[in-house]
Amino acid sequence: MEKRELGRKVKVSAIGLGCMGMSEFYGATDDTVSIRTIHRAMDLGIDFLDTADIYGLGRNEELVGRAIAERRDKVFLATKFGNVRNSKGEFLRVNGRPEYVLQSCDASLKRLGVETIDLYYQHRVDPETPIEETVGAMGELVQAGKVRYLGLSEAAPDTIRRACAVHPILALQTEYSLWSRGPEIGILNTCKELDVGFVAYSPLGRGFLTGRFKNNEDLAPDDWRRRHPRFMGDNFQRNLNLVEAVRYMAKEKDCTPAQLALAWVLAQRENIVPIPGTVNIKHLEENLEACRIHFTPTELRRLEEAFPLGAASGDRYNAQAMQAVNI
Repeated sequence: MEKRELGRKVKVSAIGLGCMGMSEFYGATDDTVSIRTIHRAMDLGIDFLDTADIYGLGRNEELVGRAIAERRDKVFLATKFGNVRNSKGEFLRVNGRPEYVLQSCDASLKRLGVETIDLYYQHRVDPETPIEETVGAMGELVQAGKVRYLGLSEAAPDTIRRACAVHPILALQTEYSLWSRGPEIGILNTCKELDVGFVAYSPLGRGFLTGRFKNNEDLAPDDWRRRHPRFMGDNFQRNLNLVEAVRYMAKEKDCTPAQLALAWVLAQRENIVPIPGTVNIKHLEENLEACRIHFTPTELRRLEEAFPLGAASGDRYNAQAMQAVNI
């Protein structure tokens, strides 16, 4: 499996595995199937696993912990804190207060069943707590041996700079794909300048770029994407028209649309590591083939002209969730 560097400090598999959908958001889940998928990913050389305390209200961390229990030394384990939900799953707020940082880490360590978290992200930036205070507390976790490296998620360039002034930041995790190219406006260059690795979540546009969905009804009744702006109403059809360009070029290159979309993310910068999520072993194996796909300058230009910055219809999240994105 090809490796990539995060922050010029850590080498991980060029494609990681996002585990969120194994516990929530995308319809029915099956822990047995999910653990089997995680094990297959590890067998194929994927060593970068991503979870968070908010996914499944902690259940996802427990699931990942069980999956890696006998192979902990083979995994670079990342989790996140900061998004607070109640017992019903309703979002309450973002919390970056120092005391909450320490409490959250201890809770995650327990659920994961590990002594140390390899990469600990602040999931969203708390607008009420200076980033210096949050990262200062995260740095204490490194000193205590509970965390190896620190990360941020959905943080703006100025926030990244302020955080790095307090403690080294290994990676920034932000949504990035053909239909979410916002990081190209400042964030990618900031990460390069500060030697911060970039982890691209939802590199397949929450599955939309795979071409599997023809209309909103293709999603399970309890699938969160039914209420996602880009999957709703007229936005769905407009975005479907954009995906036709991906389909067409994928056919030309004899690959799947998912492989093409992933290969595009990989081609942008050498410090970018996408973490597509799946519970389907066949899709997992297909995703890894994206590492073998390379583009000519002309092909990249054609693809980016067909899917230009800002082309997707609808916001990345609903209005409430967008308020938690640090810009």
